[in-house]
Amino acid sequence: MADRLEELVGETPKIEKIVDGMMQTEGPAYSRNGDLLFSDIPARRIMKWKNGVLTAFRTDSNRANGLTFDHLGRLLACEAGRVTRTEHDGRITVLADQYQGRGLNIPNDLVCAIDGSVYFSDLRFRTPPPNPARTDFSALYQITPQGKVRVVSRDCVRPNGMALTANQQKLYLADSGPKNLWVYDIAADGSLQNGHIFADMSSGRGVPDGLKTDEDGNVWVAGPAGVWVFNAQGKHLGIIPLPVTPTNCCWGGDWRDFYVTGHTSVYKIATNVNGTRTY
Repeated sequence: MADRLEELVGETPKIEKIVDGMMQTEGPAYSRNGDLLFSDIPARRIMKWKNGVLTAFRTDSNRANGLTFDHLGRLLACEAGRVTRTEHDGRITVLADQYQGRGLNIPNDLVCAIDGSVYFSDLRFRTPPPNPARTDFSALYQITPQGKVRVVSRDCVRPNGMALTANQQKLYLADSGPKNLWVYDIAADGSLQNGHIFADMSSGRGVPDGLKTDEDGNVWVAGPAGVWVFNAQGKHLGIIPLPVTPTNCCWGGDWRDFYVTGHTSVYKIATNVNGTRTY
C-alpha cells in the first residue's frame, strides 16, 4: 500500500501532452488494439489517437461522453439520453434509453463488470424543463447481463465517474454535488451494498469527475487542479498537477501509462504501478 504519491509517480511526475486543439475532451478508453479513444463532446466526435496520429473514430457521436469497452472489445458509450454499444461492424446498438417507461437524461460515465453488467451514471438536468417523459432524478444504474435496466443507487446528488477495484468486489463513484467519493460492495447479483463516503474532495475549487483504480488499490480521480490520488484506506496521497482541469482518465499503453482528458487536450502520465484492467 502506498503512503506517498512519489511511490506511484516519482519525485517529479513525467507528464506529456499528446493531443491539443479539441473543443472539450472527455471519457478516454484504451483498446486492446492500442487505440486511445476519447470524446470531443461539443464537436460530437469520438476521436482515436494511436502512435501520435489523431483521426476521427465516429463523426456523429450524439454528444458521447464517458467511454469504455466490454469483454468482446466493443465500445460502450454514454450519449445524450442513451447508452450504446458499437458493434464490430460499426452498427450502433442501444443498451438503455429509458427507465420504467421514462427517458434517461444525461448518461455520464460507465464501466463494464466481469459478469457482463454495465453500470452507468445518469445526471438529471440542473434546471430541467417540465418533461414527464424523462426521469426526474439522478441515479446510478445497472444494465444486467439479461439487459434489464435497474437503479442500484440514488445516494449521490450528482453521480459522475466510476471505477471497479481490481478484484471487482467494490465500485467507487464520484459525487460532483457535495464533492466526495462513495464506495460500494458489489453483491452476487450485481446490486450494490454498504455504500458510504470514501473520501472528501470539497477542499478544491472544482469537482471530482472521472476516476480509475490500480492493482494496488489506489484510486485516481480527475479533480480540482489535477489528478487526486487516494490509497485503499482513503488517505489522500496528493495531487498530480495539470495545467488544465481534468475531466476523466484511463489506463493504457503497458498499463502503467495514465491518460487524462481536460479542456482541449489529452495528457499522458508515466506511473510505477499497474492500472486495473476491466476488459
